[in-house]
Amino acid sequence: MKLKDKVCIVTGATSGIGKAIAESFSSEGAKLVLSGRNQESGKALENGLNNVLFVPGDVTDPSYNKKLVQTAMETHGKLDILSLNAGILGLGNVQELSIDSWRHTIDTNLSSIFYLCKYALPQLQKQPQGNILINASIAAFKSFPNHPAYCASKAASVALMKQMAVDYAPKVRVNAICPGPVDTPLLWESAQAFENPDTAVENAKRTTLLKRLGTPKDIAKLVLFLVSEDSSWITGTTVTIDGGIINT
Repeated sequence: MKLKDKVCIVTGATSGIGKAIAESFSSEGAKLVLSGRNQESGKALENGLNNVLFVPGDVTDPSYNKKLVQTAMETHGKLDILSLNAGILGLGNVQELSIDSWRHTIDTNLSSIFYLCKYALPQLQKQPQGNILINASIAAFKSFPNHPAYCASKAASVALMKQMAVDYAPKVRVNAICPGPVDTPLLWESAQAFENPDTAVENAKRTTLLKRLGTPKDIAKLVLFLVSEDSSWITGTTVTIDGGIINT
């Protein structure tokens, strides 16, 4: 098992990519503290997977992020891995997007990473090798209509990853992934920014070089590699996983 007895916090764990990551980590022997807003889905994961604690809450609240770390330490006595997946879209162009929506998107997609890392890093540094893996997006590099807050937050999260990799090496490895169109509820919500959402998703599928949408399991396999010893000489790196769409 690649993560046997590793203690991991996974945010955004109740749906989509975060849920697939939680399932993957559990199958590889990890002990999990899961974060999310959907209590029904979180409790289902807690009951259906091994060594799982679900802590519902809002990642935009600094005290909640502190609670996640405290839960890991009180329950397992250590913390090895952060998998940061919480994200929202904040749709609408700059003129249309409300200030509250801008702030909430930046807080969810970017500030929450800062909060959790702030409280977790002292514990991660105590381990032989701590790991932080940020789920960003190809929106960090490729702009999409009516996604200003999302694109800005994802680009900033990649910059934050690179900066933390410099500050916390060699004790903690910090990397990011940039998924393309993955078949999740967030993709279909994102498609609402286009005139014909169904056509937008189909176009994204056709535009990938591999002619299919990604799946949450596709992403979870990469995440497992990046937080395991298989990638022990990788840090400060962004890995794009998008079926090749960034090249079209």
